[in-house]
Amino acid sequence: MARRRKGRPVNGVILIDKPTGITSNDTLQKVKRIYFAEKAGHTGALDPLATGMLPLCFGEATKFSQFLLDSDKRYRVVAKLGERTNTSDSDGEVVQTREVKVDRGQLERCIAKFRGTTDQIPSMFSALKHQGRPLYEYAREGIEVPRESRKITVYSIELIRFEGHEVEMDVHCSKGTYIRTITDDLGEMLGCGAHVTYLRRTGVSNYKYENMVTIEHLEALLEKAHREEIAPRELLDPLLMPMDSAVQDLPEVNMIPELADHVLHGQPVQVFGAPQDGIVRMTSGEERLFIGVGHIDNDGRVAPKRLVVFRDEVEEDK
Repeated sequence: MARRRKGRPVNGVILIDKPTGITSNDTLQKVKRIYFAEKAGHTGALDPLATGMLPLCFGEATKFSQFLLDSDKRYRVVAKLGERTNTSDSDGEVVQTREVKVDRGQLERCIAKFRGTTDQIPSMFSALKHQGRPLYEYAREGIEVPRESRKITVYSIELIRFEGHEVEMDVHCSKGTYIRTITDDLGEMLGCGAHVTYLRRTGVSNYKYENMVTIEHLEALLEKAHREEIAPRELLDPLLMPMDSAVQDLPEVNMIPELADHVLHGQPVQVFGAPQDGIVRMTSGEERLFIGVGHIDNDGRVAPKRLVVFRDEVEEDK
């Protein structure tokens, strides 16, 4: 007897405008229930304090979520000078208060030092794991765990506003960059301390800000579908972006369906015009059907790496 699926096989990516005060996993579970999705995952956690762009991958798109985890990000951050907290944000406890004697010129000179590639030591209040446990669990127990510095790149960091003790900045950075740590380090450079009071992620990879949707909007569509007695998917699924939007930056290798069939069976194929090396986005036929991600092997062939499994969607909605 076949095991009944817990949800429907939704495939695609949705950009959620995460609200403040809840975790990324809470956000994921709410949206997963709204879509009655069989499988879903997020692409890099935002702190409960933070808001903004949280791409959620459904179904087969979860196979390509790592590419979004590894992508560049953009943030708008507001920092309060004069107070340092144990979490480097306003959710933590104030551990030090100092006088603020900072002028705009000094602030801009210190901000400029963060541009480029530098080493950053992650905060103890981060989701990085040590011996299978997130660092923030150790931090809450008062345990300090040694952390290795990591290379990060800040492509741009611009001062937007400096009023009183508030500093607002726009940051474009590489994966693994902790904005709270940048803010804390900035406060120490200025000699007064600082912590994050507002953090909003405004960009992930090349996804457009205006394509974000709120949980409230999804809930309203679900309620409308029930009220009008139509399948929720008719209102919800048009908001999904294609699953290959997660790998839109990869070079495309388009192949005839006969070659694509070999790839889908795990066999590398020779494709005229393919790149000489690297990771590629594979499509099939004139309609450019996305079939997965491959890599160029030592013989110059396109070899499968992550493949899309095609199956029919069940007809039941809830």
